[in-house]
Amino acid sequence: MGKIALQLKATLENVTNLRPVGEDFRWYLKMKCGNCGETSEKWQYIRLMDSVALKGGRGSASMVQKCKLCARENSIEILSSTIKSYNAEDHEKFKTIVEFECRGLEPVDFQPQAGFAAEGVESGTVFSDINLQEKIEECFAEAAKERKITTAFCLHST
Repeated sequence: MGKIALQLKATLENVTNLRPVGEDFRWYLKMKCGNCGETSEKWQYIRLMDSVALKGGRGSASMVQKCKLCARENSIEILSSTIKSYNAEDHEKFKTIVEFECRGLEPVDFQPQAGFAAEGVESGTVFSDINLQEKIEECFAEAAKERKITTAFCLHST
C-alpha cells in the first residue's frame, strides 16, 4: 500500500517547535481496510513504543489488526525517522510531521490529542502536554505575550 504522510498546517503565535513528545505519544487514527474498504467507526491509537509481530516471522509493526469484514490481517508502522517538529518558519504551510508505512491498513482521519509540546519564540520556555483536540490551543501567558496555536491536519499518500 505504501506510505501515508500526516501533514500539519498551523498558525503559531509566539511559539515554535510544536512536536509530539515521546515514544508513548498516541497517534489517534481512523483506519480503512485496503482489501475491502471497511472503515473503523472508532478512533484507534498507535504508538512508536508498540511493536507487534507479523505472522510468519515477517517482522513487526506498530499495529496489526484483522479486518472485521473480510478477516484479512493488516498492519501499519510509524516511521520514527519521519517524525518532525513544526516551526515558526513553517507558519501557514502544510508540513509532514510523520509518515506511516501501510500494509493493508490506511489511516483516513487523524484526531490530535494531548502530548504535544512547543517553545516560546523569544524565551525558549517549554510548554508541555499541549492538547490540540480542539485544534486551537491557548498556551500560557508569558511576559504579557499570549501564545496561541491554530491547526489543521491532512493525510495523503507519499
